[in-house]
Amino acid sequence: MSAFRSGFASLIGRPNAGKSTLLNALIGEKLAIVSEKPQTTRTTIQGVVNLPGAQIVFIDTPGIHKSTTLFNKRMMETVRTALADRDVLLYVADASIPFSAEDSEAVSVLKDLSTPALLLANKIDRVQDKRKLLPFIEQFKAVREFDEYIPVSATKGEGLDRVREAIVSRLPEGPAYFPTDHLTDQPERFLAGEMIREQILRHTRQEVPHSVAVLVERWEDSPKIAKIAATIYVERDGQKAIVIGAGGAALKKIGTLARYEIEKMVGHKVFLELFVKVQKDWRENPEFLNAIDWRSMRGGELDSDEGPVS
Repeated sequence: MSAFRSGFASLIGRPNAGKSTLLNALIGEKLAIVSEKPQTTRTTIQGVVNLPGAQIVFIDTPGIHKSTTLFNKRMMETVRTALADRDVLLYVADASIPFSAEDSEAVSVLKDLSTPALLLANKIDRVQDKRKLLPFIEQFKAVREFDEYIPVSATKGEGLDRVREAIVSRLPEGPAYFPTDHLTDQPERFLAGEMIREQILRHTRQEVPHSVAVLVERWEDSPKIAKIAATIYVERDGQKAIVIGAGGAALKKIGTLARYEIEKMVGHKVFLELFVKVQKDWRENPEFLNAIDWRSMRGGELDSDEGPVS
């Protein structure tokens, strides 16, 4: 009988490579929010997979990008932390678009690391001519040799069994880190806030997404209903108007769709109140970033200027 294996695998790559979709597909649950907007993921999210004879702890990370604000710099710090003391690194690349200088720059973060690394060429379902995959992979290989190169499609589930096998074969022997019913390190408050932010990303214009933070202020749970109040922070009055929409229509739609997702997570009805507030230039404000503590969704006292929409 072979020994039990367990360890940590970090998913890294450029924005929009499909890391969060891949995380959700690998664990079989929706943990990370997904949208077409870059930098959707802002913090590390842990997802645990239990397999016969092994436990993999996946760590999803923000996309590798140039840091232009204090907030972005903090996001990149989480990426660098996710590279340290991991058993396997999974570099996720979008195979449906040509290799670029940004790819070369991003993959170079792995250059000096001896940790086993797999290149996952994602979105192969969008690649009509599969012969293009080999030269695409060769361009990454020219920057950094990987231990294995695996074409995958996170949305179609292609190649995922091979990914799991490649990870397990490189994990050290040892007991499971978490009980079998442990799925993630993130509290429900954080996940609910992310589900609200996901709907904002999907239903607002380009200038709004990066300027949005969501803080769950109140969570009252009972066996039949969870009463949740959350605040959506933006940086300017114009962004606030976009999020609320004419007659509150946009905010109502965001709230309704987010409530459906939260109800699926908690398993019962949810009453959701959303508030929209302006916090000017919050991405450059260390006090605000510390107050909202966006990884654990614990907030400080912040001024309000907009009433609820449920």
